[in-house]
Amino acid sequence: MADDDLKLDVIAVGAHPDDVEIACGGTLASLVKQGFKVGIIDLTDGEPTPLSPGPEVRAAEARAAAEKLGVHVRVQLDLPNRRLFDSFEARTALAKQFRKYRPRLIIGFGEKTPLASPDHHQAMMITEGAVFYSRLTKWDEHFEGLPVHTVPSLMYYTLNFSSLELPPGAGHVVVDITETLEQKLDSIRCYATQFPPAKSHVFSRVRALAEHYGQAAGFQAGEILSTVGTIGTKNLMQFVFHNVP
Repeated sequence: MADDDLKLDVIAVGAHPDDVEIACGGTLASLVKQGFKVGIIDLTDGEPTPLSPGPEVRAAEARAAAEKLGVHVRVQLDLPNRRLFDSFEARTALAKQFRKYRPRLIIGFGEKTPLASPDHHQAMMITEGAVFYSRLTKWDEHFEGLPVHTVPSLMYYTLNFSSLELPPGAGHVVVDITETLEQKLDSIRCYATQFPPAKSHVFSRVRALAEHYGQAAGFQAGEILSTVGTIGTKNLMQFVFHNVP
């Protein structure tokens, strides 16, 4: 699921297929509805996993999930699951995609996930490194002649369901996903190998967290994103009252 000629507004990066859906699937679906071009990049195929017959099944699940969200591009980089490490090769592979699709916003992992896959933290470092590599000049030999691209903005999502603290960041934004929460949940359900009936509690947790974040911001459901820089405004009244329900 790719389009070599498509310029994207937003790219969300995950370590494995299903990371992005769980963390910010509602946000991506909302952006698509608003007319933005949206893509997902999975660093690995997520295999092996205990209940999956193999990579082909997981890839089909990922395609179905992307269709549920309406995203325009989904790319898998084929880096090794369970052995994902921040490296020059991984940064360069991802930076090539940034140079190719030229996004305005990257959304990626923002923290470690203790007791879960260490690939998540590695993905955060790879994404940050790739954002930097994407804009470096005089290094064309590493990027197959793709032109440099400066990513204007980087934001972080969270997959930490166990902490009552806000995820790390200079600022936080809650995105209204009231109209896309069911799309988000449907996209996660596409991963039948990852969420069999024995793990049905995951959907309740995702819904509860979305309702918690959303209602804290005056919405029915929301997703929280952390910002790299401090949020500011030149128009206080517009900033304060623009999103009042």
